[in-house]
Amino acid sequence: MKILVTGGQGFIGSHIVDKLVDLGHDVLVIDNNTSEIHEEFLKNPKAQYVNADCADYDRTLTCYYYADIVYHCAAESRIQPSINNPLLSVRTNTLGTATVLQCAREAGVRKVIYSSTSSAYGGVNPYAYTKVAGERMCEMYTDLFGLKTIIFRYFNVYGPREPLKGPYAPVVGLFLRQLKAGEPLTIVSPGTQRRDFIHVDDVVRANIMAMDNDNHGIYNLGFGKNYSMLELAEMIGGDTAIMLPRKGEADTTLADISKTTEVFGWKPTKKLETYIENAIRNL
Repeated sequence: MKILVTGGQGFIGSHIVDKLVDLGHDVLVIDNNTSEIHEEFLKNPKAQYVNADCADYDRTLTCYYYADIVYHCAAESRIQPSINNPLLSVRTNTLGTATVLQCAREAGVRKVIYSSTSSAYGGVNPYAYTKVAGERMCEMYTDLFGLKTIIFRYFNVYGPREPLKGPYAPVVGLFLRQLKAGEPLTIVSPGTQRRDFIHVDDVVRANIMAMDNDNHGIYNLGFGKNYSMLELAEMIGGDTAIMLPRKGEADTTLADISKTTEVFGWKPTKKLETYIENAIRNL
């Protein structure tokens, strides 16, 4: 099958690309290589790559005629940078998603699988609002134009190749980076806020299952268990430092995965504790 992946050189997108290639699919990636949180942009030698912005209709439309399925992973994906630059979030997450859907519609793509976020459940920030706007457009293109869409709301994804650059990197990788460097683990005040962590391999597995599933709608991808930042820091070890609180972030996330399990037969298999133990052993 021919698959198009937007944002396929980022953390989650690159893992999806690798799995698709391993399964024997022909993969084309659209990525503009501009994310500030990545130290490198990952390429699979068996995939094809186009350096372009997913919001650029004129530049990218022809790519969609290549594809049976589209995985839309491209995003401005951090909360605090979205507060600093809301217009960029609107362009990438809202206009970009509209462009992906319109191109897919015109090219006769069979299905678009959209990477969304648990921030939809309460984060008051441009990232959450623009990603939810993308969800609404997926639903509109399904209802109005008959384009099949599946929306996955990712909770806190961790695993190999997660971005480590800067203060807004995902917290598991950030804490491990700080531990390796002998630096204190920087906990955003008050530290009691709780997050549901899901391994990237489990996220990829759900995305692959979605290719051949005829359902549409919104599905959570989390573990169904959460940890406070203080508990996470204790699990990893080392000194800690408390930072000022941040605007726009939810106090607690916890995934209800019952619908995802019922529809896809999917359950998470990888435990956070095991990943951290192995990661510390290999520092």
